[in-house]
Amino acid sequence: MTTQLASQAARPAFRPSDNVAQLKPSATIAVSQLAKALAAQGRDVIDLGAGEPDFPTPEFIVRAAKLALDKGATRYTATEGILPLRQAIADGANALYRGPGGPVLPADVVVSTGSKQSLFNACFVLFGAGDEVLVPTPSWTSYYEMLTLARATAVPVMGDPARGLKVTADELARAATPNTRGVMLNSPCNPTGSVYAADEMAAILALAEEREWWVISDEIYLRIAYGGGDEPCSALEAARSRDRLVVINGVAKAYAMTGWRIGWAVAPRAVASAMGALQSHTTSNAAAVSQHAALAALAQKDEAERAIEHMVARFAERRAAILHALRDAPEVRCVRPDGAFYLFVNVAETARGEADPGAVFARHLLERHDVAVVPGSAFLAPDWVRLSFAAPQEQVVEGVRRLVRAYRELT
Repeated sequence: MTTQLASQAARPAFRPSDNVAQLKPSATIAVSQLAKALAAQGRDVIDLGAGEPDFPTPEFIVRAAKLALDKGATRYTATEGILPLRQAIADGANALYRGPGGPVLPADVVVSTGSKQSLFNACFVLFGAGDEVLVPTPSWTSYYEMLTLARATAVPVMGDPARGLKVTADELARAATPNTRGVMLNSPCNPTGSVYAADEMAAILALAEEREWWVISDEIYLRIAYGGGDEPCSALEAARSRDRLVVINGVAKAYAMTGWRIGWAVAPRAVASAMGALQSHTTSNAAAVSQHAALAALAQKDEAERAIEHMVARFAERRAAILHALRDAPEVRCVRPDGAFYLFVNVAETARGEADPGAVFARHLLERHDVAVVPGSAFLAPDWVRLSFAAPQEQVVEGVRRLVRAYRELT
C-alpha cells in the first residue's frame, strides 16, 4: 500500500497541451462570476459586467419552441442546421447583398451553437500557423484566443480615441505584413459601442479585396443602435464581392436569446462546406428546439420588430441617463456609444505608473463601491474599463455615480 501511495504521489501534475497552454480564461465571464459570488455573500453588488440583454425572450419565440417540442423537435438535425432556418438566414442576407456572384443560398449558411462557435469555426478553417490576422483593438476578448487556437497570430491594431477607438483602412494597411491573411471586424463594437459608417466599412473591405485578405465580420449587435451618429452597416451592404467575406450573426443580442445558443455564418460555398465539416466532428448540430425558436424570430417579422424596437428603446433610455449623469463629471472620459449596450471609460489617470490601470480601478470599484465592471485589459486596452447598461436603469445610473466617486477618490 505504501509503495502504491508513493507511486501516486510521484505522478506529474497536469500540464495542459500546447493546444491550450497560452489560452486565457474569459475575463468577462470571470467578472460576472465574482459579482454573483459577492452578492451571494450578502453584498449589494451592482453587476455591470454582463454582456447579455436583461430582457426575457419574446413570448412568440417561446411559444414556437414549445410547439416545436410538441411536434417532436428533439432529434438530430443536419449538421449545418434545418433547411427552413438556413433559408430564412439566406433571405436576410440577400436583402442586404447586391453584389456579383448570385444570391446567397442555404448551402452558404452554417448554423452553430451560438455566434461564438461560428466565429471559432471561421477562424479555424481560414487561418493556420504562420498566418497573421489584423484585429481592430479594443475588440472582444475571444477573438484573440480563437486565433491562438487556430495557431494563427492576432495582430492588434489600436484605434484612435478621437474616432471612438475605430481603425481606418490606412491604419490596417500600415500594420500589414506579407504574412497578413485576414481581418476581423465588429460593428457595433464590443467593448466600445462604436459603429463603423458605411464609407468606413467599404474602405476596409476594398483594402481587404485588393490584398486578398479574408474578412470575418461579427455583426451580432447590428440591430442595437441609437441614431444620432453613424448608422450600422452590414459588410454585406458595403462589400463589392463576398468571395472572401464571412459574416457572423445570431439571435443572442437582438432577440434576447443568449441561452438558446444559435448563431450562424454566411460564407462562400467552399468555406461554408469546410465549416460544416469541422462542426460535424466537434458539436454536430445546434439544439433542434433552439433552431426552431430562431426560425420564429426571423420568420415572424412583425412580432420580432416590435420586440426589438421595445428593447432598443429601453437601452436608449439607459444610455441617455448615463450620459446625463456624466455631464457633471467632465473629467471622466468615455466613448459615446452609438450601438451595442456598453460604455467604455478611460481610467488611466486613476493609477498612474501602473501597468494595468483598468484592473486596479475595477478592483477598487468592486471592493469599495460594490460595482462590477470589466477591466479594459480583457480587450487589450489596459487604460480603460467596460461597463454594460444591460441592467435595470436605476442600477445602471447608480453604478455610474459610484464609478464617478471612485474615479475622484483615485485622482
